[in-house]
Amino acid sequence: MAEQFAESANNVIIEEVNKGLNPGMIVLLVVATTLLLFFVGNYALYLYAQKTLPPKKKKPVSKKKLKREKLKQGVSAPGE
Repeated sequence: MAEQFAESANNVIIEEVNKGLNPGMIVLLVVATTLLLFFVGNYALYLYAQKTLPPKKKKPVSKKKLKREKLKQGVSAPGE
């Protein structure tokens, strides 16, 4: 039995470890890099737009709404 074990010790198959990147890892890296660049680019454009674009103009309040608000506060509307 000991002789059989000694002979089989020489026949051990050694698996070589693949040292390259497997295709799944490459796809994951490409997708992650693309998403990261997309979000960083969007954030940069957002910051640029905040600095350069003028603020939005507010819609003018209609006279009807002004009248209604003044009546709610108890102040008489002008012209009445």
